[in-house]
Amino acid sequence: MKLLKPALIVISVTFVVGIATLLGTYFYIKSDLPSVDVLKDVRLQTPMRIFTQDGKLISQYGVKRRIPVTLEQIPEQLIQAVIATEDSRFYEHPGIDPIGMMRALVNLVVTGEKGQGGSTLTMQMARDFFLTREKKYIRKIREIILAWHMEQLLSKQEILELYLNKVELGHRAFGFGAAAQVYYGKSLNELTLAQIATIAGLPQAPSVLNPISRPDRSVVRRRIVLLRMLDEEYINKEQFEEAVNAPVTAQKYGAEINLDAPYLADIIYSEMIALYGKDEAETGGYQIYSTVTSDLQAAAQLAVRRNLHDYDERHGYHGVVKQLWSSNLSDDKNEQLSESEKSEPNSSDPWPEEKMLTYLQDVQTFESMHPAIVVKVNEKDIVIFNQKEKYNIIDWDGLDWARPFINDTKQGPAPKIASDILQAGALILIRQREDDSHWQLTQYPQASGALIALDPKNGAAQAVVGGYSFYQSQFNRATQAKRQVGSNIKPFIYSAALEHGYTLASVINDAPITQWQSGSGNAWRPENSPAEYDGPIRMRVALTKSKNVVSVRLLRAVGLDNVAEHLTHFGFSKNDIPLDETLSLGSGSHTPLEVATAMAVIANGGFLIQPHFIQRIENEMGDILWKANPKNACDPCVPATQTNQSNAELEDIEALLAAEFGVTPQVDEPVKNILSAPRVISAENAFLVAEMMRSAVQINGSWDNRGTGWRAAVLMNRRSDIAGKTGTTNDVRDTWFSGFTPDLVTTTWVGFDDNNRRLGRSMPNQNLINKNPKTYNYIGNALVGSESGAHAAQPAWIRFMQHGLAGKPEHLLPMPTDLLTVRIDKGTGKLTNRTDKTSMFEYFTQGTEPQTFVADAQIIEPSEQGEQSKNQIEDIF
Repeated sequence: MKLLKPALIVISVTFVVGIATLLGTYFYIKSDLPSVDVLKDVRLQTPMRIFTQDGKLISQYGVKRRIPVTLEQIPEQLIQAVIATEDSRFYEHPGIDPIGMMRALVNLVVTGEKGQGGSTLTMQMARDFFLTREKKYIRKIREIILAWHMEQLLSKQEILELYLNKVELGHRAFGFGAAAQVYYGKSLNELTLAQIATIAGLPQAPSVLNPISRPDRSVVRRRIVLLRMLDEEYINKEQFEEAVNAPVTAQKYGAEINLDAPYLADIIYSEMIALYGKDEAETGGYQIYSTVTSDLQAAAQLAVRRNLHDYDERHGYHGVVKQLWSSNLSDDKNEQLSESEKSEPNSSDPWPEEKMLTYLQDVQTFESMHPAIVVKVNEKDIVIFNQKEKYNIIDWDGLDWARPFINDTKQGPAPKIASDILQAGALILIRQREDDSHWQLTQYPQASGALIALDPKNGAAQAVVGGYSFYQSQFNRATQAKRQVGSNIKPFIYSAALEHGYTLASVINDAPITQWQSGSGNAWRPENSPAEYDGPIRMRVALTKSKNVVSVRLLRAVGLDNVAEHLTHFGFSKNDIPLDETLSLGSGSHTPLEVATAMAVIANGGFLIQPHFIQRIENEMGDILWKANPKNACDPCVPATQTNQSNAELEDIEALLAAEFGVTPQVDEPVKNILSAPRVISAENAFLVAEMMRSAVQINGSWDNRGTGWRAAVLMNRRSDIAGKTGTTNDVRDTWFSGFTPDLVTTTWVGFDDNNRRLGRSMPNQNLINKNPKTYNYIGNALVGSESGAHAAQPAWIRFMQHGLAGKPEHLLPMPTDLLTVRIDKGTGKLTNRTDKTSMFEYFTQGTEPQTFVADAQIIEPSEQGEQSKNQIEDIF
C-alpha cells in the first residue's frame, strides 16, 4: 500500500502531463494543419481520355494513370485483401488504432528504428493528401490529428473509396483501377485472387514490391497478403494454396487503346490544352468523345497507308535495310552495297537464331511493317526469320513488284528470279496486305499523304489522317500542310463564272494562250495537261476534262478581284489567294482541311460549315460538361412556327430534321437551338457546280469524253451522286482528289514533304501486267505514266469512300426550284429539237437558258467510236 499511493500519483501526473502535452501540441500546430473539408469535394488527378464517337479509346494523356471506380465497382475480395493487410480494424477505430500505435511504439523501443506500422488507412489518406512521407514525429502527430478530423467529416465508405482511388501503386498507376490495367491489362472484376493479392500488397512499397520490377519480392509480399486474408477468414485453405502457387503473370500494359488514331487524338489534345491549360486538361479526368466513328477512321488510315505503299512500290525497290552477312554475294554484288548495308563487312557466316532474334528485337518499325532477316533465297521465293522466332516463306507474289528504283521517273527491269532482288543475310521489311492478308516484301514509303473527311451538313469530322505514321512524323499534313492545290481550285473558279452570267452550256475557246510579260521578259504559256486543245467547248465539258486554258479565260472574263473575293466565300483566307492569273491553275496553297471545307459548300447546297472534331466532353463520372452545337446546312433549320407545340409535333419535327439533314437535337434542348450556317452561294450555284463535278468522275458515254476522275464512278459502281475533282500542280509536286456525296466530303493529298521533289512517273512493270492485264491501269501500284491527282491521290479517296458509302443508297440534294432543264446541242450549247446523240438535257437558272436554236450547219454529227475505245468501256463494265 505504501508503494501504491506514489505509483498512482506518478501515473496521474504522467497522464495529466501527457494530455496537456497533446493538447498543447494540438493547439500549437492547429493553425498549420490543412482543412480536411476539401475531401468532401475532392477531385483526383485523372488522365484525359479521348474516344471515338462510338466509344473506342484512341488515346490517353497525363503522367498519372488513374481509372476512378466507385466502391460498388470494386471486387469484395480486393477490399478484403486491402483491409486485412493494411488495417484489419478499419471499421472499428476512429481513425487512429491504439493497438497498431502501441505495436509501432514497442518496435521503436526494441529496435531503436522507426519501422513501418501503426498507420491506419485513414492516416495513410491524411499523409497522401496533405503531408509527405518524411519520418518525423511532428509529421506523425499531424497525421493522427488529420485522420481524426477526417473520420468526423467522412464515412468509412467514403474514406475507403478515396483510398482505393488515390493510393500510389507503381509504374505511374494511382488507384487500383489503374493498377489492374497497368499490370494485367484488365478491369478489376477480371482479376484472379493471385492478381488481387499482388496489387493489394503494393501500397507498402510500390517501387520495390511490384511484379514487374521485382517479381521475386512481389511473390513474397503476395504470400503475406494471402496469409492475412486466410487469418481473417476471407478465403479458405484451398483458395490460399491455389493463389500462393500461381505464376507471376504481370507485364507492363499501356492504356487500353481500342483504335490507334494519333493524328486525330493530337488535334483534340491541342484543343483541350487551348481550352483548359496543360495541367488541368491532363489531370482533370476529362473524357472527350470525337465526331469520328471508329470504322471510318480505321478505313481512312488503311486507305492512306495502302495508297502510299502502292505509290512507293510502283516506283521501285530502294534496297534492303542492311546486309548483315554476305557469304552468298558475288564480288560484283558485294561492291554495289552501300556502307550502311555493309554493317558487318567481315562477317561471311550466317548468323545463329539467337543472334538474329536479339538483333531483330532492337529494330524499330512503324505501323504494319515488321523486320525480318533473309536466311535462304530460292528461285521464286525466300525464307525469312522474323521477330517471333519463326521462319516464313515470302513467295513470288510478294516479291515480283520489286524492280530497282533508279530515280523518281525511272525504274529498272522487272525481276525474273528472287536473287535479282535479295540475297541471304539481308535485313528487310515485310507487311501483310490488307485485301488478301498475303505477306510481301515492303519498304518505308518516301512520299507523304493525308486524308480529311467531313459531314457537309454540319462540319463534323468523319476521319482524319495526317501522314503514314504519327510515330514517324507528328506533322499533321491534313490540317497543317499548306500545299498548292492545282486543279482542285477550278470548281470555285467555275462557281464565280456562274455568278457572272455563265452557264453550263456557255462555250469557251479551248485554245493555247501566250501572254508576254514585260516585267520578266518572258511569255506565259499555260498549257492543258495533256497538251491537247478542243477549240470551242462547253463549260461543263471543260471542267470534266480539267482544261487549264479555259480556267484562265474564265478568270479573265470574271475579273481577278471578283474571283479572289468569291473564293473567300468558301472559307479560303484572302492572304492565301495569289492575286495573279496563276490563281486559275491552283497556285494558291491551302491545307486539305481548308479544301474539304470549301468543297462542303458545294456538297451541302451553299452553306459554309465550321469543321469540328469534338462531339462532347464528359467528366470522369460521365456527366456531360459540353456538347457541340454546330451550325447546320439548313435554312431555316426548323419550321417557323415553334410555339405551343405538342410532344408529338416536336417529335415529328425532330424526325423531319433527322431524315432531311441528319441532325439529331439534344434531348434536353429545344429544337429551336439548332443553328443555321451562313449561306455563301446560292443553292442554284452549288447544284450546277456539283453537276459539272459529277461529270468529272464519269465516262460520259465515250472513252474520249471521260472525266479526269472517271475511276471513281467505275470502281465504286455508283453513277448518280458522286462528284469530284482531281488536282495536279504543273510540276507534279502536289496531287489531290476531292469529292463528295450529300452526306460525306473527302479530300486526299499525296506529295513529298520536301516540296522541291516531284512525284515523277512510273514505267510499266511486266510482272504486274501479267497478273491482271484487264485492270492493270485502274488503281494501285500498277498505275503507269506521269503521276497525277487521278493516279497518286484518288485511289486513297476511292478506297475510303467505298467503305464510307457501303450499303448507303444513292441520292442527290433536291433540284432548286429556280432551276429548269432544256434540251441543248452538245456542240454549241444552243437549243435543239433533235433527240439523238448530238443533244442532251442541261440545267439552267431560270432566265439564263439559251434563246436561239442551233442551225443545221452547226450540228456536228458524232463519229463512230473506235474499236479500241469500245473495248475499253466493255472491259470496265
